[in-house]
Amino acid sequence: MENKEFIALCKKHVMDYFNENADKTDRKRISEDDVFVVWSCKTLQNHKALLSTTVSDGMYYELTYNGDKHELYFDAYKKWQNICFEVKE
Repeated sequence: MENKEFIALCKKHVMDYFNENADKTDRKRISEDDVFVVWSCKTLQNHKALLSTTVSDGMYYELTYNGDKHELYFDAYKKWQNICFEVKE
């Protein structure tokens, strides 16, 4: 699988997941244009990407493609806190 195809697949799965699981009372739906890649890499036949959306809900998504098994793994995470620690050198 080429990187462009992998990213398109990831965006579709994130969009579908959000639209199926978002609070229905919010009446919010997103398109693939609302999904963006935070980070991605390819090693041999495997791909991994972290994605998020333009919705400020603290969610991010990790998708991993196993090229040997032709399987795509999907994890959805919620950001609970962002803490800064000063590091003294």
